[in-house]
Amino acid sequence: MPIPSRPRAAALAVTAALLSASLAACSSDSKDGVDLPSQKLSWKDCPAPSDSEGGGASPSPLPDGTDWQCATMKAPLDWDDPKGDTIKLALIRARASGDKDRRIGSLIFNFGGPGGSGVTSLPAFGTDYAKLRTRYDLVSFDPRGVGRSAGIECESDDQLDDYFEQDSTPDDTAEQKKLVDNVTAFNNACEKNSGKVLPHVRTTDAARDMDLMRQVLGDDKLHYFGISYGTELGGVYAHLFPKNVGRAVFDGVVDPSQDSEQSSLGQAEGFQLALDNYAKDCTSKTEDCPVGDTPQEVKDKIAKLLRELDEKPIPGIFPRELTQTAATNGIAQSLYSQDFWEYLTEGLQQAYDGDGKILMALSDSMNGRNEDGSYSNIQAANVSINCADDKPRYTTADVEAKLPEFRKASALFGDYLAWGMLGCTDWAVDGAADRPDVSASGSAPILVVGNTGDPATPYEGAKKMVDALGDGVGVELTYKGQGHGAYDSGNKCVHNAVNGYLLGGKVPAEGTVCS
Repeated sequence: MPIPSRPRAAALAVTAALLSASLAACSSDSKDGVDLPSQKLSWKDCPAPSDSEGGGASPSPLPDGTDWQCATMKAPLDWDDPKGDTIKLALIRARASGDKDRRIGSLIFNFGGPGGSGVTSLPAFGTDYAKLRTRYDLVSFDPRGVGRSAGIECESDDQLDDYFEQDSTPDDTAEQKKLVDNVTAFNNACEKNSGKVLPHVRTTDAARDMDLMRQVLGDDKLHYFGISYGTELGGVYAHLFPKNVGRAVFDGVVDPSQDSEQSSLGQAEGFQLALDNYAKDCTSKTEDCPVGDTPQEVKDKIAKLLRELDEKPIPGIFPRELTQTAATNGIAQSLYSQDFWEYLTEGLQQAYDGDGKILMALSDSMNGRNEDGSYSNIQAANVSINCADDKPRYTTADVEAKLPEFRKASALFGDYLAWGMLGCTDWAVDGAADRPDVSASGSAPILVVGNTGDPATPYEGAKKMVDALGDGVGVELTYKGQGHGAYDSGNKCVHNAVNGYLLGGKVPAEGTVCS
């Protein structure tokens, strides 16, 4: 399974746990005549996350003792038929900690994917947003098709183990056919198990859900913090409801000017840049870098490892083996955050000695595999939402024609991402458009934060988002750093700019740079 074409931040919440319930089906009600904007949410103690949300224990209270509360909101299954069947969307919140008279409203988070569960991600990152909670209720949700919100179900856990270990970079026609057959089987399973939901998980549907959420939460404006794919969702919302945008921040920005091929190519360049930066960092330390003496040697040894794994996998997490695909996936996961570079170093050291456990744990985190062997539905939802959004469909001939360009962008990730473009081939639902429309004339200012070292959403996308939002809407802020996104880096300058806007309404000067 390739790196998602619209990458996520949510997987970061579970990687550390990996290194140290059951799949939800469509939850559809009969027509009941509910006045959806006037519905009252029943907030209760949060249950333990379902397997489809990633599993684990119920969220612990915040340091000040505030409990997380959960609720479900009804939304139309089909927004073109708002009086028809409904689905239930899972929500979570932590009430504002400050003076009630200074409360601004709700601040809704989407952590990316598409496919990440906001119900599990927000508590995982909750302490990072303590300052914002002084004036906002912190709110997130499982978007439709995700987790407990009519979650998409495709293959079984055992089938997914095989699927994620397959050879995703075929070397001959026989391997190509096997890859296509595996993708077709996965896509057919999605249609068989979740066909009723698949036509209704586009980003435009999720944006309409958010406007309903705004009304149900009692807010005149939608105050929003979108990360990774969440920036695309926020841009689509701003396009559909520009007059309803309140204070909004986009961090780790998706380039809305790219089609799915261009996005995959941009990721190849972005992950290669991150790998280059990792190799330079490791070899610049005062002590010896344990995985190579020079940046080029680090990359050469990784390439050699992957070639060897293509021929003969090594033991991973018993009884599974670390394949070339799983290793590439694990390396990519470790590049989402500079905090994970130490895991990459340790994982490479182990793999060179014939032990693939750490790289496999990183790959499991990317794929949403829980420690008990069950899977969240993050990848099923990711494929379903991307394929419903993205119009292009690619063939093996298309990929072969593009391989030279992808290999030029990245010797390590090029083939992997090029062949990943087959993911929507023969999908049951037509894609909506080549690119998302995020033009938002009349919207309040939106703070757009780009990270120069971002592997998953390359920095250039921030400027493209500002341009696409339109004159007077997008305000760009640059963070000169590493990893996916900027706010979670802890950089004081970024925090001051974001907090100053969300809490005080002060828009940073255009072109502000933090380092």
